[in-house]
Amino acid sequence: MHQASVGFHCPECTNKNPQKVYQGIDSMRVRPIVTQVLVAINVAVFLIGVVISGAGALGGEMDWMQTHFGLVAKLWERGGSLYTGPVPGSHEVGVGAGEWYRMVTSGFLHYGLLHIAFNMYALWILGAVVEQMGGRLRMGVVYGVSLMAGSFGALLLSPDSLTAGASGAIFGLMAAIIAAHRAQGIPFKNSPLLAILIINLVITFGMPGISIGGHIGGLIGGAIAGWALFDLPRRSEASIAMGYIICGAVTLICLVGGVAFSTAHMPPLF
Repeated sequence: MHQASVGFHCPECTNKNPQKVYQGIDSMRVRPIVTQVLVAINVAVFLIGVVISGAGALGGEMDWMQTHFGLVAKLWERGGSLYTGPVPGSHEVGVGAGEWYRMVTSGFLHYGLLHIAFNMYALWILGAVVEQMGGRLRMGVVYGVSLMAGSFGALLLSPDSLTAGASGAIFGLMAAIIAAHRAQGIPFKNSPLLAILIINLVITFGMPGISIGGHIGGLIGGAIAGWALFDLPRRSEASIAMGYIICGAVTLICLVGGVAFSTAHMPPLF
């Protein structure tokens, strides 16, 4: 008899069905395709910005991509420069000027090499975990809801700042994993991600230049999506379809709310 991963197998069975040992990413039951695609898109967008704007984009300088696709409620633009008040020859830009797509595109922009490197490392790790736990569709939905909720939060708390980055969606992934742990019977206080989440929240509130609204908004969006897709179906009669409906409703509320707030927002004059 030969020892197997579960019990023992006779020599004939072992020869017919030899065990295979996988390591690294190949050890996952679900290959994290969605995570890999998201990382690839973020890196590609960053490289496009470097090509358009030059080496300054590597160091974190605001470039053409942020000016035209970054998140802001309403500002005035002229010749690639942004103003909080109208100047001769300028025109309105931002979500409040009809550019609602900034709520999505801003989540794929980054300020400098360190910014994108940190975010992509976190996305690679956390995204693969969510995809392993719930599959590709759930991963995509959680990420989308978290991104939109992060954009909504950033607009509410810093409407006049040009915000960019995937960190809001990444905070949402952390919240979704904690919700999935709860669905598996792991209390919130015992989640292995709790300490990491607390450290990141301390950094969010303690360091300047970080979008508090984006991080908290993404965290809330990810928590709702994680509860709807992982926890709710196991604890009630609700089907997984209801979870997706809830996620769709949250995304729509964030989009409509962000556009409505930005449209009514009056930026300070200079």
